[in-house]
Amino acid sequence: MQMSGSQIRKQTFRKKFPGYDQAEVTSFLAEIAGEFDRLRTDHEELSRKVAELETRLADYTKVESMLQQTLAQAQDSSTKAVEHARKEAQLIIRDAELRAAQLLDKSKNDLTALKEQVTILGAKKESIVARLRMLLNSELELVRALDAGEDPPEGAEAPAEGDRGKNDSSEIDDIVKSLDEK
Repeated sequence: MQMSGSQIRKQTFRKKFPGYDQAEVTSFLAEIAGEFDRLRTDHEELSRKVAELETRLADYTKVESMLQQTLAQAQDSSTKAVEHARKEAQLIIRDAELRAAQLLDKSKNDLTALKEQVTILGAKKESIVARLRMLLNSELELVRALDAGEDPPEGAEAPAEGDRGKNDSSEIDDIVKSLDEK
């Protein structure tokens, strides 16, 4: 049974003999009606606040849920980004190692080729020095033979008039030594 303060105020009772003091009962009913109205107003206000708080709670729950989802996505994204960066770094390292190995192989091949060229050039130098030594020795013998008044050996050409003073064998040895030093 729902009642309001005005219903309590309008409530009437039958009169019986010796009954209660009517002014006292009316005053008490008015007091109860006022308190009842105040309680009903408080109840309505509290119900409104509860509804507002429930709405806020629902909103906060949604926000919390979205924040948790966002946090989970951010953690997932950061994990994926770290993993992607790790894989990319491994690829870069592998590529650098491959390039370094290729450069090392190329350098070794170049070194081998250069050593071969040095060996070949050394052999050519030795050959040239040996031929030059033979040529200079034969020329020296020719110069000595001409100085001694002998006929030049067969196939040898006579030196020019200005070359006769260059018959010193030490000069030829100096030339050969300078070639060996180079």
